[in-house]
Amino acid sequence: MAKKKEKKAGKRMNKRQLSAAVLDFFHSNPNKVLSLKYIFEQLRLSTHPLKMLCRDILSELVLDDYISEIEKYNYKLNSHGVEMTGTFQRKSNGKNSFLPDGGGDAIFIAERNSAHAMNNDKVRISFYAKRRGREAEGEVIEILERANDTFVGTLEVAKSYAFLVTENRTLANDIFIPKEKLKGGKTGDKAVVKVVEWPDKAKNPIGQVIDVLGKAGDNTTEMHAILAEFGLPYVYPSAVESAADKIPAEISENEIAKREDFRKTVTFTIDPKDAKDFDDALSIKQLENGLWEVGVHIADVSHYVKEDSIIDREAEKRATSIYLVDRTIPMLPERLCNFICSLRPNEEKLAYSVIFDMTDKGEVRSSRITHTVIKSDRRFTYEEAQQIIETKSGDFKDEVLMLDNLAKILRQKRFASGAINFDRYEVKFEIDEKGKPISVYFKVSKDANKLVEEFMLLANRTVAERIGKVGKNKKAKVFPYRIHDLPDPEKLDNLSQFIARFGYKLRTSGTKTEVSKSINHLLDDIQGKKEENLIETVSIRAMQKARYSTHNIGHYGLAFDYYTHFTSPIRRYPDMMVHRLLTKYLDENGRSVSEKKYEALCDHSSGMEQIAANAERASIKYKQVEFMSERLGQIYDGVISGVTEWGLYVELNENKCEGMIPIRDLDDDYYEFDEKNYCLRGRRKNRVYSLGDTITVKVARANLEKKQLDFALME
Repeated sequence: MAKKKEKKAGKRMNKRQLSAAVLDFFHSNPNKVLSLKYIFEQLRLSTHPLKMLCRDILSELVLDDYISEIEKYNYKLNSHGVEMTGTFQRKSNGKNSFLPDGGGDAIFIAERNSAHAMNNDKVRISFYAKRRGREAEGEVIEILERANDTFVGTLEVAKSYAFLVTENRTLANDIFIPKEKLKGGKTGDKAVVKVVEWPDKAKNPIGQVIDVLGKAGDNTTEMHAILAEFGLPYVYPSAVESAADKIPAEISENEIAKREDFRKTVTFTIDPKDAKDFDDALSIKQLENGLWEVGVHIADVSHYVKEDSIIDREAEKRATSIYLVDRTIPMLPERLCNFICSLRPNEEKLAYSVIFDMTDKGEVRSSRITHTVIKSDRRFTYEEAQQIIETKSGDFKDEVLMLDNLAKILRQKRFASGAINFDRYEVKFEIDEKGKPISVYFKVSKDANKLVEEFMLLANRTVAERIGKVGKNKKAKVFPYRIHDLPDPEKLDNLSQFIARFGYKLRTSGTKTEVSKSINHLLDDIQGKKEENLIETVSIRAMQKARYSTHNIGHYGLAFDYYTHFTSPIRRYPDMMVHRLLTKYLDENGRSVSEKKYEALCDHSSGMEQIAANAERASIKYKQVEFMSERLGQIYDGVISGVTEWGLYVELNENKCEGMIPIRDLDDDYYEFDEKNYCLRGRRKNRVYSLGDTITVKVARANLEKKQLDFALME
């Protein structure tokens, strides 16, 4: 009888389970020598088969050099003293990883070995010997630098303590808050909480409320919560605003005397209808020699914002203005961005300008970069300028039509040189006074937008060439460029395979120009087809991201050898850097600045641009979910816009809102994810859901807190 029982007990743990238990035990006693008898006792291995299995596992671990047998039947974990520093990435499912500094494969860090490191913390790990057929594993031994110790969530307040419940995908546990650290927060309030400690044995980190944002669900609260979640500012420091209030708006005669005077030349701005910060204006007049003098006039922000002033330090930190669905979070104080620097109509303004002498055929005969004083005659919205282009009538029609004509020639030349034509629409919401989305519309780039774009590109390129293009054997001075690398060859191959199923071809090798012309050919071919948006999205994913750097490699997407950002100093810090360096180099023939300092500023600006874009996307996603939450149960046609191992993303045709069909809801079969072919495939019935397939769905759930829409498949 006893024998039977023993056999049954021996089956209770298989080899995989026992291996995990043994490894756990060694990791929780990293510096101890553990005897075989002690291991049996602590793991409660009472049956003979389990003891034998455990001995086999220990022998394998010794062979793998994962543990050492110090003396017969006495073992110790091998951490080999290999230490590395890098970035810790936390996942709420416990599958944390470590990315070594200087590149290399990610290393798995089990939750028990994480030392409560937070997402993106700089850490030092001890690297375990790698087991055959297993992923590399390590243990955090020191947290060198905290990346983020603040979290955004909703408060749940009990009698003597509270919790912050976060939707953060990197934090598995709610944050415990002592009652006296609540700062007046109540249940249901959104709050920003700083983690102050995470005791070794505690399951939850301990925090204190830094700021109560307001009631969850309130529009301003939610927009501020999105900003706080990305570590972005949602209020402007009053000290910086009062410094801006002291800046005089009047322009002295002395200042005007130093500049080229364009006040009598026809000049106008063309901007979105809700814009207040007018960065750029265009002027045009015909010269006696028949050439056209076109001026690209940019707000002279660096005249007002001095380097290392309190305003400059705040702008540098922010690095960009942020455009959420219903508000702008400006880089500069409002007095500067919407009043003093903004090129408003019928007001004299200081500008930094690039002046071109051009032929009717769009050839630039000469150009100069100069400080100017201007006076805009008219503020056009894009719609108004478009109307003039289409009807050939309206204010300043001759000037607008001439600029449009020149812009079209510049554009054509650019594409002939291999620039890539991503001409995407943007999804916009019409919002009522309470911030509630009432309708969706699509913003399409028309001729008026392209007119402004071409002259901005020309000015940016001219400025970059002026500094970057130097004679043979001469070294160019340090300057921030906007660079864009060639597409990743592997991603191009994947794109080529993906579009083949729709009957399209793509060239993946050859010269830069040949490849980009092939991409343009593809983008032309898909115009107006149902797969247009999808193929364009997948094509964009195959591209590298543009970024700022002092090391110029050219801009692949625009097909420019030299390119920078000069035309938006009110809303981008790199443009302010460019203005200052340009003045320094052109006026004084000044010495080159520190490459290390400016490369760090470029990195910071690229990083902040990315974070701002993520926050902007999150605000759109929030409004999409809010908009669709009133349409539960309604049925829509859509297209599969993303395929992952956890489900299908579907974009609705009518309003471009995106939601997900969770894989658990595809219950007619067991579906497997085929990464290479962007599809889910049913194991039994072989049914395939592919990227780009048309599909009919019902709106099933809308979770505003998580910014998630769930769809149900309609057969």
